[in-house]
Amino acid sequence: MFNKNIKLVLAALVIAYAVYQFIEGNIGNGIALLLLSSMFIFLYFRNEIILMSFLKMRKQDLEGTEKWLSKIKNPEATLVTKQQGYYNYLHGIIYSQRNLTQAEKYFKKALKLGLNMDYDVAMAKLSLAGIAMQKRRKREATTLLQEAKRLDKNNMLTEQIKMMQQQMKKI
Repeated sequence: MFNKNIKLVLAALVIAYAVYQFIEGNIGNGIALLLLSSMFIFLYFRNEIILMSFLKMRKQDLEGTEKWLSKIKNPEATLVTKQQGYYNYLHGIIYSQRNLTQAEKYFKKALKLGLNMDYDVAMAKLSLAGIAMQKRRKREATTLLQEAKRLDKNNMLTEQIKMMQQQMKKI
């Protein structure tokens, strides 16, 4: 895993060499090098460790997800801002099983840094609402639930939201 700036430098160097190959008349080499440079550019915007962590999370393997995330030593230097948001989002999901205070910190940081998809923002707000509800902060939980409901455009979280609203009536 390379620093995010090194990936851009490598992409620029490979593109420069591809241009040289085009000038020399080696069109096939130039095209192959352009494809190689596109891989570096793709990995700048989509970090390979975050991608592997999401694959582990998809299989419900929280320990594997945490193992992959632990390979990122310095998220600020290695990841773009949105990737830092997903880094914290994944940590929030992992810690929601163990330590709610730590999970709340990670979810809030993920929302502050930003997440690309509305579903992920809705999921983070729903998780924060659950944490606030368990800590007896009903007003904050209600606000977060309404925001999650508004962001859930595909109605993938409606069942969880309804269940949480039923539980809030008991508080």
